[in-house]
Parts: sequence; structure tokens; C-alpha cells
Amino acid sequence: MSHNGSTFRYLGKGHRLIEGLEKVTGNAKYAGDLKISGMLHACLVLSPYAHARIVSIDASAARAMPGVVAVLTADDLPTRDRAVNSRHSAVLAKDRVLWRGQPVVAVVGETETAARDAADRVVVEYEPLPPVVDVRKAASPDAPVIWTEGLPKEGADLTAAHAAVDKGEQETTGAPSNIHDEVHFARGDVERGFTEADVIIERVYCTPMVHQGYLEPHASVAEPDPYRGGVTVYASTQGQFSVRDEVARLLSLPRHKVRVVPMTIGGGFGAKYGIIDPLVAALAVTVKRPVRLVLTRTEDFLSTTPSPAAIVELKVGARADGALTAIQARVLMDNGVFPFTLGGIVSILLGGYYKCPNVKIDCYEVLTHKPQAGAYRAPGAPTATFAIESTIDDIARALGRDPLAFRLQNAAETGDPMGNNDPWPPIGLRLVLERLRDHPAWKDREVGPNEGVGIAVGGWPCGMSPAASVCRVDTDGTVRVHVGSVDISGVNSSLVLVAAEILNIPPEQVELIQGDTRSGPFAGPSGGSQTTYSVAGAVASAARAVREKLFHVAADHFEASAADLELRNGMVSVKGFPDKAISIGELAAIAESKAGGPGPIVAEGSAAVSENAPGFVAHLAKVHVDPETGQVTLKQYVAIQDVGFALNPTMVAGQIHGGSVQGIGWGLYEAMVYDEYGQLLTASFMDYNLPAFDQVPDIETVLVENPSPHGPFGARGVGEPPITAGAAAIANAIRDATGVRVTEIPIRAEMLWRAIQVGAGLRPAPTPMGRD
Repeated sequence: MSHNGSTFRYLGKGHRLIEGLEKVTGNAKYAGDLKISGMLHACLVLSPYAHARIVSIDASAARAMPGVVAVLTADDLPTRDRAVNSRHSAVLAKDRVLWRGQPVVAVVGETETAARDAADRVVVEYEPLPPVVDVRKAASPDAPVIWTEGLPKEGADLTAAHAAVDKGEQETTGAPSNIHDEVHFARGDVERGFTEADVIIERVYCTPMVHQGYLEPHASVAEPDPYRGGVTVYASTQGQFSVRDEVARLLSLPRHKVRVVPMTIGGGFGAKYGIIDPLVAALAVTVKRPVRLVLTRTEDFLSTTPSPAAIVELKVGARADGALTAIQARVLMDNGVFPFTLGGIVSILLGGYYKCPNVKIDCYEVLTHKPQAGAYRAPGAPTATFAIESTIDDIARALGRDPLAFRLQNAAETGDPMGNNDPWPPIGLRLVLERLRDHPAWKDREVGPNEGVGIAVGGWPCGMSPAASVCRVDTDGTVRVHVGSVDISGVNSSLVLVAAEILNIPPEQVELIQGDTRSGPFAGPSGGSQTTYSVAGAVASAARAVREKLFHVAADHFEASAADLELRNGMVSVKGFPDKAISIGELAAIAESKAGGPGPIVAEGSAAVSENAPGFVAHLAKVHVDPETGQVTLKQYVAIQDVGFALNPTMVAGQIHGGSVQGIGWGLYEAMVYDEYGQLLTASFMDYNLPAFDQVPDIETVLVENPSPHGPFGARGVGEPPITAGAAAIANAIRDATGVRVTEIPIRAEMLWRAIQVGAGLRPAPTPMGRD
């Protein structure tokens, strides 16, 4: 079967977003839109300190206010005895607060205004304690320890939702420390590798905490069932089954008593895995009425799970002939107050993009008094990529080599070791570089004064998880496909094409039904670029089984052999006799009324892919830098990506656009800035800078189709790779334009202007890279 789409009728052809009309007309139902009879509204009192002891809570004035139903603390809830060791288990603070924005008290009122007004009247007395904010200080042996008794045990590890990778050799030392985890990977002999090098570049790279910037803040509605003792949670979530399991665990309920209904989600990007749902469920069960909580934007900034900040000390050596000889890295990850380990992924990429015989990577996961870090689209990858791709660019420059040819010479291929020494499954890194080499944006590049062109590669291991689907044919010919996955990226608009292709019916005839945790077939969380890769195979399997049943009924109807039948445009006919045809709806009607046949046309399918299919990108950025102000203007952007096979190229291109813009945000605009007291200085969209519409150039997307051996129809995960390379490509373009190497992102105008001033008197005019 060819994978270029030419042999397919619907797959590989662009198809619109199936829920697009609902969204653009404002009719899509989000969690915050729900209205349930008797519903109450919750408002949180957040800690004003990054670290303090809770001395007392006086809720008398709040309780006396009109419209207030309850003012609740940690001890009032069914979660009171659970260990607090993760963001979702930190339902309400007990005894002490550990980050600015930690929820301390929940006020429940008849209206949102009543709850908010009462929350302002709650008096919490704190005894401020010194916070541990700076990650370097936190990692030092003499630092005050956040968890003196060690982190409380019990709980779930959500990092597995994001990539199918081995976390490596993890060490946790006996004595309490703010370093909660370490990973160490090595191959060869790095010291010998550096002695063999003709060029060595050593730098320290810093990346900030970054917020996922979704449009819809966290929202949840919980409805208790007073008769069965259960609870239904209407959630804005990427993974309904993992939220069900956590709510059940924290409320001490059996899983079958917790039903999670995933609502339309207004952006997640790795952040929506049940942060507030256990709290809202606990409130609803306690007050015995439905409860709604929608965070304000500032509450969302203060109390959710941003991407971790990191410091990467990186040293890379190469010979004069261009071969890399050694890569050594020491990484500090600032994970906030609870663990969220990404050291394995950072290590895989730092030591895995390029062939190198001698590698040593030491990654330390550090706790600080900030909100727990979490996943943000390819978590850890923008940091690792910014560091290695900036350094690779400078080595190419030092050797007088074309930066693309230099990358091609060293690019990792299938079977080469990743940073953790596992072999790469089949990858397309060389293919995306070759496509960029031949692209006019690179081949025919021209730069004016103060302009530069930069390139970078990026990659993501991609995840996978088992999934199931149910497919049924109704008597009017509608095909209904049931899934349990959550659509955060337009994936449902690709899944309908899978069923349409196999049953040879127009996609409009396929209805996709997203079930909840009670009615939906199992699927993994929508993260790690795994949803299409995992679920499309299950949909295909169910559709094939339905086709067999249709042929069984039609063979009986036509008194022909099933092998002599064909299915076209929703009609089954005997080959060579197209006028002898019957619609699939009529066949469903026969099957539903006939004794002794196969019964109604319904089938289930499942898939469990055995190997992940990494996605690789090559990005090009062209910038103009104003030397008077340091202002960077993006002039051109090209994103080339190995997508395996694009089931729905319209959706794939949309994913690449979105991820590329977020990569531009990492490179030029976004940072959560904390002061030495652990106070967040950028807690609104007035202070937290996102790329605006007029700051993003047209992004040209180029799809490279390098089929994965195990993915459905050759598909690969596409959601995460596009964010990985942006910051590095922009930094390399700025280096090309100004001669200044910036090692910290975001590259703000003032910082760049200062760097240009420092550099101006120290060096000759730069030679534009690869054009000397």
C-alpha cells in the first residue's frame, strides 16, 4: 500500500475540522458553560506567600455573608488524610503553604460573586518562612531542605503520559535534599573525546518557567450522586481515565463510582491532567450539591503546572573533519515544590540528535518553592534543543562549515544511540535536513543589513498506548465510531477519515462519538503525540470488522460468496454487476430484523502499538535585528516535519503552525518571572508576553512522509515536534545577524541590545555563517 495518499480516497486528503462550526459560532460546550440544577460556585483563597506556616484561619465573617453555603479547609474534605506530594493531591493546604498561589480555603456560594466576596473576608494568619527559590542554591548541599522528612509517599506518576522512554538510571540519596532525582547516562570516554577535539565549545544555557498559554483556564463541575455515593466530574481534561483514577484515589472511592465526562477543551498543551478536579469533586461530595470552579487567569498562572525552568551546562567537542568527539552536560531542572521528572527526556535529546561516541549527561531534578512543574508540549525538548542546537551552530561556525552540511554529517539515524543509549527506532532526521537543504529559503537565502538566517533541528520520541474503539452501522447508513480519547488537536477529524476510507463512504456519513469513562472504550491520555498513533489503529480494526459483517449479510442477500462482493460509496454489490447493489443502511436493517444472521452490525477493534515512532523537524527562521533597540522581527519561517503519513494534512499543518508559534514564544517572548521571595511577577496576560498576531510571520509547512513501520497507515505523532526547534532556530538567526550568541531565552530586546553593546567593541564584523 502506498503511503502518499494517492491510493486512498479520503486519507491523505485535507478535511475540515468536524466541530469547527460549533466552535466558530460559540456553540461548543466547555466545562465552564455547564448549568446544573442546584449548582453552587466555588472560589479559592490562595496563599500570598511562597513558604509559610498556617497559624490560624478565621472564616466567621465569610460564613456570615449572604449567599455563602460553606467555607471549607483541608480538614473538612474527604481528601484530608491523603499524602500531599503532587499538584492534584494538594487539594487544600494543611499546616504550611509551599508556593505562592497554593489553595488554602475554598468558599462555596450560591453565585460566583457571593463566593468571591466571601473569599475576600476569610482571614488567614501566616508565619512567613524563608523560601527556597533559586535552583542553584536549592541544589547546593547546605540549602534549607523543603521536605525535611522526605516527600510524602503514595501517588501517581504522570510523566509517563508524555513519551515512551526509559527514565534511566535514577538515584535518590538517603539524606534529605532538594535534589529529588538524578539521572546519569554515559557512553565511551568523554575526557578522551575532548582530547581528540580540535574545537571545544562550552556554554551555560538558561530557560525559564513557561506557561502553556491555553485560552480556556482550568474549569471543572462536579455533581455528587447522593443515592449511590458516587460523583460525576465534567472536566476540561486531556486524559479522562487518569483523572477518574486520581479522583477515586484521593476521595477514597471505588473507580466505578467516579464518572469523568470530558468537555470541549480550550487548549491543554500538557497542563490539563486533573489539577483542580479532585478538589471540585471533594467540595461537591462534602456539600452534597453540584459545584463549579473556573479559575481566573491570575489564579491559573499562580496555581497550575508550568513548564520547568532549567540550567544546562553543555560542552561539545569536534574534530577539524567535522566529526563530533564528545558531548558532556550537567542539567539542573527547577521542578517547583513537587517532583515532575523530565531528566530522562532532556538527556535522550541532548545526547541523541547527533552521532557521538563519547557522551556523559548528568541531570538533577531540583525542588523549589514554586508551583509544581508539569508538561508543556514536548516537555523538556525546547530546553534540550535550544542548548544543543545553539552549540552545534557555533561549532560549525568555528570550523568554517556550512551549518546544514555539518548537521547532515553528524545526524543520528535509525539504530544510533539516543542520549540514554537506547537505539532510535526508525527516524527521519536526515530526511528533514535534506528537504531543508533543497528548500529555496535555505538554498537561495539572501540577507540585507542586520538580517540573519538560522536553522535548527528538533525531535520528540512520541508515546503510544493501547486503545479500543467500537463501530456500528445504523439503518440510515450512518456509521458511528465510539472512542474514549479526548480530542485536543483535531484528531477526531482524522479518525472519521480512517472509518470512511475502510468502509468507502463519505466522511460526512461517519459520526464520531467521544464517550466518557463509563461509556467510552479505553484510550490513553491525549499527550505525548500519541492519540492518532494509538487510536487510529483501533478505529481501523473496528471498521474492518464491520465491513466483514456487512459482507456476511450481503452474501446471504445476493446468494453470492463474500469474496465476490465489493463496497463502494456506501453500497455493497456483486463484482461485475454494479446494478445489483444494496446500501449499508439496508444491510443494517436486514441484520437487525433477521433471525439466525450475524445480528446488528456492530464491532469492536483494539490496537496496542509495540514501538513508538519519533517525529523530527528542521526549522528555518529569518530575522531582522534593530541594532539601536535590540528589537527582533521575524521575516520568514519554514517548518519541515517528518509526519510519517498525514491522515488529514489540514489538521497536521494546523498542528505544525500552532507548535511553531509556541516555539517562537519560547524564543522571543515568554517567561514566568519569580522574585527572590517566590512571588510571581507575570501573573496575567498583561505581564506574561505571548506572541501577538502581527509578530508571527506566515509559517510555511513542509510535510515529509517517511512512513513509520508500526503506525496506522504509516502515521507518526505530530503534535509535539513542532515546538522543539523554534527558540534555537531564532537564536541562531540572531547570531547570524549580530554576531552575538545569546544563551538565555526569551531573547528580549533590552537583553539583546546590551549583548550587542558588550560585543561591539570586542570583535571584528561577523562573517555570515555558511556564506564566507
